[in-house]
Amino acid sequence: MTWLIEEGIGETRALLVEGDHVRAAKVFWPGELAAGTVTTGKLTAKLKGTRRGVALLGDGTEALVDHLPPQVTEGQSLDLVITRAALAERGRFKRAQARVAGADSPLPLAAVPEGRVVRRFPAGLWEEVWHAASSASLDFPGGEILVSVTPAMTVIDIDGVGTPREVALAAVPAIACALAWFDLGGNIGIDFPTLQTRDDRRAVDAALEAALAGFPHERTAMNGFGFVQIVARLTGPSLLHRFATARLGMAARMALRRAELAAEGTGRVLLLSVHPALKAKLKDDWLSQLARRTGREVRIATDPGLAIEAAHAQLLPL
Repeated sequence: MTWLIEEGIGETRALLVEGDHVRAAKVFWPGELAAGTVTTGKLTAKLKGTRRGVALLGDGTEALVDHLPPQVTEGQSLDLVITRAALAERGRFKRAQARVAGADSPLPLAAVPEGRVVRRFPAGLWEEVWHAASSASLDFPGGEILVSVTPAMTVIDIDGVGTPREVALAAVPAIACALAWFDLGGNIGIDFPTLQTRDDRRAVDAALEAALAGFPHERTAMNGFGFVQIVARLTGPSLLHRFATARLGMAARMALRRAELAAEGTGRVLLLSVHPALKAKLKDDWLSQLARRTGREVRIATDPGLAIEAAHAQLLPL
């Protein structure tokens, strides 16, 4: 398996690819302090009775700092390692989390996975992941899973045709796929159909254990109501978080990617048609990058009949 990195306009995309299949996906937006970033900050507050505090970072944002050394004082400048990027949620904003860089801090994770930078992903791979994240769902034989982001946890609901045991077991591969494709972490709840017998619940637990063997996590056994809780390391916003809090931003970046793909044909003018609400999200700098990267004159047309996610591009002779 290899991580492929595509440096797009307004975002960097990463796919873990094995043959013709995507095993995992990640997205990074410029200006964000991703997990693993080494930065500096000024400690503005120490929380009494704890080893935690708040630091003002160089970009003007704040971070919660954990495991503060006892000798650190307010006003002191610190070298920090970001352990979790900031998270936007409905109605609130969670500060980034960090630790003081040093011997007792975890080694920084790479902000972007180590991999091979490619001009373009193999055809269709990013589109498959993007549309699944956009709909927050994945199909499996006889049913589908629906994934909902809430402030408390990410919840996976299962709907399908068949006996509860059949549906639960058939959903397990789709659940494992969703965790990796959508870059999920934190508290994750899986609401399986209620299974009446202990043997059925054990069978689903065993299937989950096998399917999630390569996914670092802790997991409860299924309870009598079919509920399983997973806890995995959360390092930043998942694809689902981004769609939930910045859907226009996700759609705008996808529109620019489609425009770059369309520009591989012949024509002098690149016409990008978008929903009117999307036009305001297309920054001038992004459009300048699009013109420079494609070598085409870029024109934007609005069409209220287009869905937010359905921007399209074409090359014109003039």
